[in-house]
Amino acid sequence: MRSRRTVLAVPGSNPRFIEKAQGLPADEIFLDLEDAVAPSAKAEARKLVVAALNEGDWTGKVRAVRINDLATPWAYRDVIDVVEGAGSHLDCLILPKAQDASHVQWLDRLLTQIELATGLERGRIGIEAQIEDARGMTAIDAIAASSPRLESLVFGPGDFMASINMRTLTVGEQPPGYTEGDAYHYILMRILLAARANDLQAVDGPYFNVRDVDAFRRVAGRSAALGFDGKWVLHPAQIEAGNEVFSPSQDDYDHAELILDAYAHATDVEGRGAATLGDEMIDEASRKMALVVAAKGRAAGLRRTRTFSPPS
Repeated sequence: MRSRRTVLAVPGSNPRFIEKAQGLPADEIFLDLEDAVAPSAKAEARKLVVAALNEGDWTGKVRAVRINDLATPWAYRDVIDVVEGAGSHLDCLILPKAQDASHVQWLDRLLTQIELATGLERGRIGIEAQIEDARGMTAIDAIAASSPRLESLVFGPGDFMASINMRTLTVGEQPPGYTEGDAYHYILMRILLAARANDLQAVDGPYFNVRDVDAFRRVAGRSAALGFDGKWVLHPAQIEAGNEVFSPSQDDYDHAELILDAYAHATDVEGRGAATLGDEMIDEASRKMALVVAAKGRAAGLRRTRTFSPPS
């Protein structure tokens, strides 16, 4: 799994922003050809995106491009121009407004045709499907199982809130008057369950009040607590907070690694199916939970500060 703690949106029509993004510590950068680009600028934006992928330094980052949705006249040309022009420097395409499995399958087939025609490695370019309306949410299980290229499901809150007539103008925030619980809990859990059932990552959508980092941290903490892998960010100020929120703490990471060591010692050396780590009982379920935390810690670049000592 690629690390997607923070996924930075960058307008594909803005060379200055594209250049700046290359030096920012986001896990994934996506060059946007959809909402961030005016209709009259889309053709030129494709050329800028191809040049940026080929010539930029994206070391250590997942390189993605968001195409236009299938209801527009731009989607097919986005795919052809970007993949034929810079496919070897592209990791994923983001498909907005995915409403059923056929949308993802269309993109999968078009990618395969381009790969066969150009000699690119077949199947290497992944797909991220953005769930942005009620129709997409009701078809999410089929979407999640639609293609082996699929890597993540992404929540698109702005369009989704509009599609269900949610009474708010602040994207990503609780609607005024909703005082009990979390208005997004079902939506986030639905995306998360569909993702996990198909071995995909789950990525939360953006928070539009980009200057309020404390509010961003609060909202990101909600999806991180549920188990989401990361969140879209719209401004460099949100990146550090997002990377922190979606990474385990050093103590949690060390603890997870110790659980894995202790359980391996108990099963492989002592022949037991359960063990203790200090005052804590651990078993196979503990191992599975520790694997999740340890994997996220390793992806975040954490290093162990505690080592396991077998009981004497």
